[in-house]
Amino acid sequence: MTSLHPNDVASVKDIHPDNLPGKYIPGLERFASKHHVGNFVVVRETREQFFESMPIYARLGMHLLFCGKLESALVKTKIVEDQLREQSIKEGVVFDSLASVASIPSFIETYSLEIGELLVQDIKAGYKKLKHGVRPVQNADNPRTFCSAADCRLTVFENITDACKFWVKGRQFTFPELLAPSAGVETHLDVPHVSVFENASLAIFRLAPADYHRFHSPADVIVGDVVDVEGQYYTVNPQAVNEPGFDVFTANRRSILYLTHELTGRPIAFVAIGALLVGSIHFTVKKGDKVKKGEELGYFAYGGSTVITVFPERMIKFDGDLVEASKKPIETLMKVWDMLCHRS
Repeated sequence: MTSLHPNDVASVKDIHPDNLPGKYIPGLERFASKHHVGNFVVVRETREQFFESMPIYARLGMHLLFCGKLESALVKTKIVEDQLREQSIKEGVVFDSLASVASIPSFIETYSLEIGELLVQDIKAGYKKLKHGVRPVQNADNPRTFCSAADCRLTVFENITDACKFWVKGRQFTFPELLAPSAGVETHLDVPHVSVFENASLAIFRLAPADYHRFHSPADVIVGDVVDVEGQYYTVNPQAVNEPGFDVFTANRRSILYLTHELTGRPIAFVAIGALLVGSIHFTVKKGDKVKKGEELGYFAYGGSTVITVFPERMIKFDGDLVEASKKPIETLMKVWDMLCHRS
């Protein structure tokens, strides 16, 4: 039994974290967001916005490392890329050890986390799953609906053109680059041709370090092959993703799990993306498994990370509030099993 990673101890909370500078300096948070030193998130149920909580040293460090033309060029040098990769793998080992338990109380306090939804509340016991039934899957019996794959900050786009216009500013963000079809061909895997995803819709689930870090199926599916793509370990925080010309999703290490949608027989690409301090991606399903909507597919080991689901054209019609928020652009705070669309 492994120890509980700090990021496994709690799920997303619909609260506004305390931010003392923002309370006493009017407009500071808006200024920080505009200049890529932080970001706002909207709570779906209330439509209230809050400034995402993060230790100031981490926020400034990401800004200095990833924001700006000079910084983007510097971070792509081999010495920096090697350091990011080494530290990500190293931290994964550290937080998978029993010694990591000592850091959990301070992590809980820093992010004002609750652990009441855990299967076992004794965090030293090492359990990392949610209690059964604590969060029922919305519209579980309707095969035409889709649910959130994770506790996350979510953006959704009806096509990749909108994704690049409003959110992802990397020059290489295309479906052929993201899905890296040559990797599957080289290993003789049975994966759909990338042309199947022409004009596809996509949902970007960003998991912050404090989130519950298991990910789940958005629909009733049959599990297919996994394509592993080597890459970097850049942060997936909006400070980097929104930086013009800086490629994150298509540069980072990722594992692409291909799923077959049971209702339509069409493929879904489930792209789990490694990131800064995310040393490993683990799938807990195997080829041929039938997975119901909301059931687990796998988990990330430590850190903040992202899942991108790619749906073929006209498979899904995202709820209007999610589309509207993504075009502002602002991420929506979501819990795993919340609805992405109430009917397809």
